[in-house]
Amino acid sequence: MRLSYLESLAGHYRAARDYALRANATPPRDMRVSIDLVSRLRTFNEVAALRGHLERLPPPDRLPIPLLLAIAAQLSYLNQQDDALQLLDEARRGDPDYPPMLLARGQVLTYLGRFDEAEQDLLRCTALAPELASAWWALSRIRRQTPGANHVDALRKRLAMPPRRPEEPVLLAYALHKELDDIGDHAAAADALDRACRAKRALIRYSTDESTALFERLHALPAPPAPPHPPRGDEPTPIFIVGMHRSGTTLLEQLLDGHPGVRGLGELYDFTSCMRYATDHHCRGVIDATLIERSHGVDFAAVGRAYLDGLAWRLQGERHFTDKLPSNFLNLDFICRALPQARILHMVRDPVETCFSNLRELFSDANPWSYDQRELAAYFRQYRHLMAHWHARWPERILDVDYARLTREPEAVMREVATFCGLAFDPAMLEHQSRSRGVATASAVQVRDRVMARGQPKWMPYREYLQPLLEALED
Repeated sequence: MRLSYLESLAGHYRAARDYALRANATPPRDMRVSIDLVSRLRTFNEVAALRGHLERLPPPDRLPIPLLLAIAAQLSYLNQQDDALQLLDEARRGDPDYPPMLLARGQVLTYLGRFDEAEQDLLRCTALAPELASAWWALSRIRRQTPGANHVDALRKRLAMPPRRPEEPVLLAYALHKELDDIGDHAAAADALDRACRAKRALIRYSTDESTALFERLHALPAPPAPPHPPRGDEPTPIFIVGMHRSGTTLLEQLLDGHPGVRGLGELYDFTSCMRYATDHHCRGVIDATLIERSHGVDFAAVGRAYLDGLAWRLQGERHFTDKLPSNFLNLDFICRALPQARILHMVRDPVETCFSNLRELFSDANPWSYDQRELAAYFRQYRHLMAHWHARWPERILDVDYARLTREPEAVMREVATFCGLAFDPAMLEHQSRSRGVATASAVQVRDRVMARGQPKWMPYREYLQPLLEALED
């Protein structure tokens, strides 16, 4: 296990993966090592090995609660929310008042759309352990707060206390912004958002210059010397849904998942894992300069086969499936080379609406560019420029889907989407509110609502606060 971590730090993806598999071949007896191992196996998308490890463990009622929570977390990352909930239910039987269990269970119930149950667990968690800032953040998102029922005073009280960890003010300030926005106090909500963004930006390393250099490397990728290898007739068709985060990608996937021939798989890092293996490079994030440089010698046909083989366990006979990782727009050239049958749906949303929605969302370790208005605008311009480049290179492979039009004319847009993907339109695609599938994204709550066009953009009450963003997006 230690060698696996060291090889990852050195950027050696294959060796790090091999050491993790060797560790799995000798099942650990120590609970702490087992917790590390399930995390490592999920890091490398070694799902078969992960499930094999779980099968070798004692029955859930004999496992310690920390191990149950660790396994449930990995299953939730894989969007196996029902399996994760079973383990959390077992942990609850062992200790119904264990705050980390209540927090984890509340999050999984949120992903499953069981909001009332989730709220009860999160309320119990904040009552037992008010110092858990992540519980307050999750609680703020579970529903729309009202002037008569909110947690604004509790959040302000927690923010006035000295933090135990640097991330606590971030979580609490984002929660406060959400609740103040819900009740219509936009001036105070803007102050809370500014505090949240500044606190988060102080914790991360990000450089617009480095980001620009990365985009320039992608623009400089040579065109394929020949058409991609022809697809095999028996292979399923991946539908990649890409774009900026918060552009409507979750809604589009939820609609597509209603088709009987499509399986919605959520946000997957499987293609990135395949590229890391092909280039033997363990990078942070979806892509980096070294991976791009090493891509010149990659066997893309092998990447495509590895990708489809790695996802086979998720399918139940469907001929189409969705891979909804928005940042896969960075991988589009590689995707088109590796998977000639893949279809690319690019969600397009108003620039200010997209950027404001990113600014007010907390993204764990992802999207470091989204906590400063000018850095966010710069990244958005780079993204739009790159997508124009991919359209020119792969003109028949990418369909732009306009978010505003999708909310106004869902049936017309979904007919166009279905045709582009080689599907017959099915009216069940429009009945997304009845779905029970897990949705483990920032839109887990909103996507359960009916499709609705907004009369006034969400950012309009924040125009004064957003002047740096608006000025940076003018061109």
